[in-house]
Amino acid sequence: MKDTPLLTLKGTYKKFGGLSAVDNLSLKISEGYIYGLIGPNGAGKTTIFNLITGVYPCTSGSILLDDVDLTPLKPYRIARLGISRTFQTIRLFPSMSTWEHVLIGQNFLSRSRIGEIFPIRRTQGLALRAQAEEALRILGLWEVRDRKAVTLPYGSQRKVEIARAIAAQPKLLLLDEPSAGMNIRETEELLSVISKIHDLGITILVIEHDMRVVMGVCDHIVVLNFGRKIAEGTPMEIRQNEEVLEAYLGKEE
Repeated sequence: MKDTPLLTLKGTYKKFGGLSAVDNLSLKISEGYIYGLIGPNGAGKTTIFNLITGVYPCTSGSILLDDVDLTPLKPYRIARLGISRTFQTIRLFPSMSTWEHVLIGQNFLSRSRIGEIFPIRRTQGLALRAQAEEALRILGLWEVRDRKAVTLPYGSQRKVEIARAIAAQPKLLLLDEPSAGMNIRETEELLSVISKIHDLGITILVIEHDMRVVMGVCDHIVVLNFGRKIAEGTPMEIRQNEEVLEAYLGKEE
């Protein structure tokens, strides 16, 4: 693990009309760790993911991946630099199998600049298929690879999204409420999956409401309220932070 920041947000703002959804946020994500991003509903968590991935432009401030400024870039260019994500609402293609979903996550990787020499392209294609197979096996989806993804149980559909994201070989994986809608058994499986993904050397930033997931896998947690960072630290530090407790539970009069 390295303490050199992989992702840096500097004085980042996002306004929708007169509302500041993200308010002067500065944040550093170091390579090799699992970070949690938590806060009450409407705190700005998913908006931050949309800013990082280029879905929304920043109102002001900057976002850097290594030393590259992401703020002027289109989403597909940001993906090519090594950021993958899942979404809060499942987004699958009705006609595609589980296997095809993972392969499509590698689409931009197959557009090689090496050249059009057939043996090289064939070798690259075999390598990508091997990586797609690894992603499916890590997520426990290999046996259902030929089934249409939308016919799988809800928890497995969530896993298809995660497999599609890691097949793109990201440096940084953004997981937006991956346990949403899962039962206890599926959530326990998810904890194991996140640990396996981390073991691949992928840095992870996860938005999550289930504190079992956050406290179970995260090395460092950032807490938002009304678009502002109100705390950050280890799970133990966050668990004992009075401002965090107030944001979630309210303050006694």
